[in-house]
Amino acid sequence: MTLRPHARKGRHSGKYALVAPATMMILCIALFPLLYSVVVSFQNIDVRTPVGTFVGLKNYFDVLRDARFWNALGNTALIMTVCVTAELVLGFILAQTLIGPLPGKRFITPLLILPVVIAPLIVGYTWRMLWDTQYGPISQVLGWIAGRPVEIVWLANPATVWPAIFITEIWQWTPFMFLVLLAGLAAINPEYREAAEIDGASSWQVLRFVTLPLVWPVMAVAILFRALDAFKVFDIVFALTNGGPGTMTETVSLYAYSVGFRNFRISYMAALTLILIAIVSVAITVLWRRMSANQERMA
Repeated sequence: MTLRPHARKGRHSGKYALVAPATMMILCIALFPLLYSVVVSFQNIDVRTPVGTFVGLKNYFDVLRDARFWNALGNTALIMTVCVTAELVLGFILAQTLIGPLPGKRFITPLLILPVVIAPLIVGYTWRMLWDTQYGPISQVLGWIAGRPVEIVWLANPATVWPAIFITEIWQWTPFMFLVLLAGLAAINPEYREAAEIDGASSWQVLRFVTLPLVWPVMAVAILFRALDAFKVFDIVFALTNGGPGTMTETVSLYAYSVGFRNFRISYMAALTLILIAIVSVAITVLWRRMSANQERMA
């Protein structure tokens, strides 16, 4: 049965009418705050000036000249690079271990994914107690091993604060990498590995030339999602150090929070946020293109 032109047009109009309310709601929720931030960023709204005036690009120039902003951006990049790399390696090792037959596998897997379902703020405050110098079990266990009291101020010592943050972040988010990579490895046809082994390939050659190229698309998506999440890290650093000692561990999210909701420099925070959006957009585009190029070389 062929519909007449006006009947087809009516059906299409009905489809658009059904999705229009949801589309408008999404646009209002997602687009309006962005447009409002753009407008505010060109003004000078702060706690002393609730009704701002137009100042042009002044806030953007102030952000780009702000040494504290660049320090926070560097700290964020450091956390993202170290943690995502460690989580990828550990997650892949765990996934590779559990993809095969292993006694107690059905009990081990649920235990491994527990950290990722806990709220990051709770994880941060829990690990803050673990890192406590006087009452924390970490110092006590190290004291038992060393045979003497260990009094390390983990979260206030510049030499130990970064390892503490890295360990906490890696502990929580390695299960995410593990789950994604486990699903990717499970989707690989075992006949490919068997064929490589029959041809005399070693375990390393099977991993390098069979497993990694096949799991790379899943791995690339996991890296991309985890890198985006790590770039906006706030909760764990806020709970552990609040950016201290000084501003040594301050991230861009924590700095934006401090500027906007402690000092109430609303226009400055809006400009800072838009600059971050531009940086993240460019970085993700470059990262995705490189990942695609690597995938083509590995294929």
